[in-house]
Amino acid sequence: MHQLRNLFLPALLVPFMLSAQATFPPLEGENALGKTIHLPTRGEWSIMAVVAGKKAQPLLEEWFAPAYNRFVMKSGLFASSYNVNLYLVPVFTGLDKAAYGPSMNALKKKVDADLAKQVVFFKGDEGPLMDALGIKDKGIPYFFTVDPQGKIVQRESGKFSVEKLDALEAPLL
Repeated sequence: MHQLRNLFLPALLVPFMLSAQATFPPLEGENALGKTIHLPTRGEWSIMAVVAGKKAQPLLEEWFAPAYNRFVMKSGLFASSYNVNLYLVPVFTGLDKAAYGPSMNALKKKVDADLAKQVVFFKGDEGPLMDALGIKDKGIPYFFTVDPQGKIVQRESGKFSVEKLDALEAPLL
């Protein structure tokens, strides 16, 4: 039995190890100020919030203020001990591409320029991006802590909780 366990254990761990070391795929988008942004930002830590559907909007809104306060405004217990970029990446594909311009214009009117720099609009083929990030449900937001080499070191999704926010922050400490 011991030999059988030794055969299966590595096979069970390989998918886990590969997913733990996934790289955030290169992504080109545009912020509300019209500047082209390339993600991930090499050489810097980043928290990426990826939203691929309108149904995810209410859940994202629960996340945004606490994440912005902690990672941008530095209001957490350890927040001043690290530097991290926070990006919101709305994904516009298929029929949603028609909403790209109006969404960007609405954002320009609603938020200040500092916040607008944090939003990177992506318009393109969703398949490779969604597959690379493991996004299955467009009805929820996904969050990724990405290290300076572009590796995803933490993932969270769905409804906001302080525990999930803490988990995104943990690799930065």
